[in-house]
Amino acid sequence: MIEEPWLLLQSYALFQLKHYLCDYLLQLKYQRRHKGTFLHPGGLLHAGLHAVGSIPAMLLLAPPVWLIGVLMAGEFAVHYLLDWTKEQTVKAYTLSTEDYAFWQALGIDQMAHHLTYGAMLAALVIV
Repeated sequence: MIEEPWLLLQSYALFQLKHYLCDYLLQLKYQRRHKGTFLHPGGLLHAGLHAVGSIPAMLLLAPPVWLIGVLMAGEFAVHYLLDWTKEQTVKAYTLSTEDYAFWQALGIDQMAHHLTYGAMLAALVIV
């Protein structure tokens, strides 16, 4: 159990910073272009950056090393599948940034990513 609640907020802030960096600053055109092709290296790279980028947020809470590995693997899979699903939806409905449904899909995708961080924090606190 976390003795210092402030650490939980700091960890959450690090998850958010990581998400911004990986989704907006570090996501190259190669990654964006290929997230909708199942198992393409571009999408795998993007999900991998997210998983590795979460390490500082997890280390702050000093979990067992095995838990970091499990959560990284889980985040990698969940992040990859969320992005792939969003891309499939956008493609299936031929959505563009001009379509309201595009923003709904993007919003659901982003919300799901942030809920993933909440689940990861819960696991880090419980174990």
